[in-house]
Amino acid sequence: MAIFLTGATGYLGAHVATLLLEGHSDRLNLLVRARSTAEAEHRLWRAMQLHLEFPHFLALLRSRIRIFCGDLTDTRFGLNEGDYRELVETTDSVIHCAASLNRKSEKTCLNVNLRGTLEVLKLARAAQDHHGLRRFSDVSTVAIAGQRFSEVVKEETALDWNRSDYDPYARTKKFCEHMVSELLPDVRHTVFRPSIILGDSRHAATTQFDMVRSFVFLAGLPVLPFRPDDRIDIVNVDFVAESLVTIHQKENPEHDIYHLSSGRSSQTFIELTAALAKARGGRPPVFIPVLERPFTILNNWIADNLRGTPLSLGATLLKVFLPYITFNTVFDNSNITRETGKDPVPFSEYSYPLLRFSKEQDFSYPYREWPGDSQ
Repeated sequence: MAIFLTGATGYLGAHVATLLLEGHSDRLNLLVRARSTAEAEHRLWRAMQLHLEFPHFLALLRSRIRIFCGDLTDTRFGLNEGDYRELVETTDSVIHCAASLNRKSEKTCLNVNLRGTLEVLKLARAAQDHHGLRRFSDVSTVAIAGQRFSEVVKEETALDWNRSDYDPYARTKKFCEHMVSELLPDVRHTVFRPSIILGDSRHAATTQFDMVRSFVFLAGLPVLPFRPDDRIDIVNVDFVAESLVTIHQKENPEHDIYHLSSGRSSQTFIELTAALAKARGGRPPVFIPVLERPFTILNNWIADNLRGTPLSLGATLLKVFLPYITFNTVFDNSNITRETGKDPVPFSEYSYPLLRFSKEQDFSYPYREWPGDSQ
């Protein structure tokens, strides 16, 4: 039997897959969007080389991983009858990590997040009816809490259908949680809601750069249009992945929903900028909160009218993330920290190496090719 993991070629999914392979004995059924097994293996290698050297990766690939080449949004993932039946009959539990993070496209979010999750739920339903499913773990987001300001939000009060959503991503992920609850009432299921995942506290290297670009853009400004004492809930990916795997593998978790966040320990803008300034040997920026509205208007104008320029790229990303940066809301994480005994690492402790790596690599990870492939 095996754990069916979606999103293994993504940033968080690759961390989760590595932890399962390194710290547990389960086999993995991985759905990978590819035309052939060879292409899928190459995609997995690109995703997991941040964590594994090639000989070890290849050994795990050959002994512990079963690849299913398909698409999340296709009926039965586009698999033939035999492969789909094998996936159903060998799946013991499900970790659904795959999602579209495209916060601008309603169409993409509807397709991947809603249609894709529905297909995963149909697979889980079939596995439950065939032999019973140990657990279904759904990776959601704290963004399902909707528009907030200056709050501390707990798991049981986060979901409010009467609140407006920030974007299509938040809206579709909220409904995904609802589908899991409604369509798998007889399956033990756990919902994980990460906050802003930014970097790995153990090393500077990353393969995810969108949010980092936004922070580099902001870190270069001498004046910031924010309230210095506002908090921003940033969490390290290694904390998120380890928490998720620990709870998924636990026989009887204490809760059904977990915020994987920095929680009440979320740092303020002034704490983060002071740490960066100290690491750089420079001065922290000046905060002028009254500039928030004109700054937002100017940033959005640059994003919409100066497309194709380096300035526009940073502005476009910031346009998407500004609501999540300025809402001064944190998500209580006491459920997960109490149960696992581990806390996230403050962003200020690893932010400078992360930003420096990203700038030095021009926001592109130096991927290694599959050994033997032509360069």
